[in-house]
Amino acid sequence: MTAIRSISMFVVPGLAAFLLGGCMTVGPDYRKPEVPTPTNWTSRVEGAVSNGLLDPGTLGQWWRVFNDPVLTGLVARAERNNLDVRQAEARLRQARAQRGLADADRLPTASVSASARRTRTGGQTGGSATTYAGGFDASWELDLFGGKRRAAESAEASLQASQESLRDVTVSLLAEVALNYVQVRSCQARLAIIGTNLAAQVETYDLTRWRQQANLVTQLDVDQARMSLEQTRASLPVIRTSLDQAEHQLAVLLGEAPGRLAAELAAGPSAVPSAGPSIAVGVPADVLRQRPDVRAAERKLAVQTAQIGVAEAARYPDLSLSGSIGVEALVFHDLFTAGARTAQGLLNAGAAVFDGGRIRQKVAIQTALQEEALAAYEAAVLTALRDVEDALVAYANDQARQRALQEAEAAGVSAFRLARDTYASGLADFQTVLSTQQSLLIVQNSLASCQADTTSDLIRLYKALGGGWSPAAGEAGEPEMTSQ
Repeated sequence: MTAIRSISMFVVPGLAAFLLGGCMTVGPDYRKPEVPTPTNWTSRVEGAVSNGLLDPGTLGQWWRVFNDPVLTGLVARAERNNLDVRQAEARLRQARAQRGLADADRLPTASVSASARRTRTGGQTGGSATTYAGGFDASWELDLFGGKRRAAESAEASLQASQESLRDVTVSLLAEVALNYVQVRSCQARLAIIGTNLAAQVETYDLTRWRQQANLVTQLDVDQARMSLEQTRASLPVIRTSLDQAEHQLAVLLGEAPGRLAAELAAGPSAVPSAGPSIAVGVPADVLRQRPDVRAAERKLAVQTAQIGVAEAARYPDLSLSGSIGVEALVFHDLFTAGARTAQGLLNAGAAVFDGGRIRQKVAIQTALQEEALAAYEAAVLTALRDVEDALVAYANDQARQRALQEAEAAGVSAFRLARDTYASGLADFQTVLSTQQSLLIVQNSLASCQADTTSDLIRLYKALGGGWSPAAGEAGEPEMTSQ
């Protein structure tokens, strides 16, 4: 009997190998969707290079084009300490463990056991006996129809989607850090402009009071000068509120308490950062390969495609192997004799005969989820194209607006100086001085805001291009695109 059992331990694995040689994988094989894309961008930006490939090095560290060491330092701190990034990293570790679990589910399981059991029979006149046993047990559910392989494919694609989601969080984070930094510098620049204008308005107010004391002008001119001065002073709290709020948001993005950056940012330069005139934007197909959100959507489509195979596999029979080798004896030292050895093997097969359509409905559910994932992927592609086009349009128009405002500022400075000089000489009325002074302040504020808007547009353009990370050479998971 022992010999028969020993032979079965060789026959069963051989049968398993034979069955595995002819196994199949049910469900659809995943193919990356081909998405038609335009050959070039419709929007045109002065200095933009819209042909050729994006430079991964430049795009991966786009904030360096501003040559602002403070911004570079803030970006580095955000990458290290941001809490959203830490959450995304934790989700990535979870997905990696899930992939490992799916891989382990395809392998046999084995365990060892040992026991000593004492039994007593017959009451006070009876006897007792001790039985010693030990064993090694193994089991393996054969993946004849590929359900577990599809589950492993799904777990791998889910891991890749989590990696892309982490990159997408990083892309958004770096853009938000830069945008809030620009907001801080814009507020500081506007405060400086108002400070300069306040000083000029104080001089105008003093000049008006002196002329009124000399009976050269009426009290009306004095009141108008005072009104203009206080209106300008009243705009300071509003800008300071925006400045403090931008600093608070920036601190949170860096994983720090609000208010921690106020002294640091006040000590640095207050100019709004600007970049050079040349910008490489590549072509649409390059951008879609670079965008982490598009890549993540494509990987989620792969996840749902594999899940159809997992559901389909439940239609087919399952086959499992189990066996054990052990020893059992009434005396402990007899455990190591040939007579104590035991062995057994079991081949178990099963299949669903009637389930009321449950399997069919599960397959239908997964198929619908795959169709939803495909639509989500196509929507992500369109959103990516729209983001780049929107950023290009905004950047181009704000560049034109900035050039016009620079010309207007130069003319406004000249007009104000001339009006004030002629008023001091008594050759012009105060209304001319007041009008040119207010117009100059409006133009200078608009120019400062436009400079910040132009830089912010460029930051949004880099974000839309997927800047903030660099793919490794030969990296998998890139969607295939065709030009139209």
